[in-house]
Amino acid sequence: MSGRVDGVLPFWLDRPDDEAITVALEVQRAGFGTLWIGELATFDAFALATAVGHRAEGMRLQIGPLPIGVRSPVSIALGLSSVATLTGRDVGVALGASSPAIVSGWHDREWAHAASRMRETVDCLRAILAGERSHHDGRHVRTHGFRLRRPLPDVRISVAAFGPAMTRAAAGHADEVVLNLVSPEHVAAVRATVDAEAKAAGRTAPGLAVWVPVALEPGSEARTQLASQLAVYLGAPGYGEMFSELGFAELVCRARDGARRSELAGSVPFELLERVCAVGSADEVSARISAYHDAGADVVGVAPSTAEDPGGRTVLTALSKAFQRSKELAS
Repeated sequence: MSGRVDGVLPFWLDRPDDEAITVALEVQRAGFGTLWIGELATFDAFALATAVGHRAEGMRLQIGPLPIGVRSPVSIALGLSSVATLTGRDVGVALGASSPAIVSGWHDREWAHAASRMRETVDCLRAILAGERSHHDGRHVRTHGFRLRRPLPDVRISVAAFGPAMTRAAAGHADEVVLNLVSPEHVAAVRATVDAEAKAAGRTAPGLAVWVPVALEPGSEARTQLASQLAVYLGAPGYGEMFSELGFAELVCRARDGARRSELAGSVPFELLERVCAVGSADEVSARISAYHDAGADVVGVAPSTAEDPGGRTVLTALSKAFQRSKELAS
């Protein structure tokens, strides 16, 4: 493994909410330097990041992706400053469009115009984090008069990108592009697009990170856990198109026609898990992560399966050892 490997809180839907803390502690114990803390249906991301920061020492906390249709630049800046101040940790943030089900269905906010909203959000947030008083009159983002008491000018802003428009927005404005549940081939294609778009915009190409679910020798429970989580994304914008390109259009159509997640999960073949996860023996998982690095990912964030591996300890330990071996061989 030639690139950086981070830990990712997986938020498995079939597991207790507080397992997130257990996984965070295992990520720290295994020696990973950064932990990604997203947000789904359990904890507020900033609250969880504060709790993790007080328990798992030494790790940088990358918070998000946070849905830009729900959180304003001011609320994001306040959250980041709160976590950094209360925990003493270095923090970063990732932003995303999320999905119509979450933004419109859960929060009654507009989901449309995601790419243009992202550009405005990143530019406005960057100015606020630098300590400037907010003054932004965009089409989607408007704020005046706010100044962050504790500026964070060095915070890196990552953008979760699916689809051409959001990829262009990320390439032109973000410090890093984030992908989730993709194949190495997709990473390579996005890397080429991001590099070309950044060059056209006259800026240094942002880094590229990818989240990958990982499981050592997964049995039936672990496979079910991976499939159940993947089923959530089958019909989502961007994800559905990617899964269709991989040859699973029928599953995507069923998801978009309203099939229940449990029904879809039972139909997810192991072949699809192999295309977007890192599963198998320790050597196979390590090789798969290397394939993502070789495809152009600067960072691979690993989300450990916990159904048969409490807290993900076994797979995280194996990856940590493999990473150390690769560093020793390189030196």
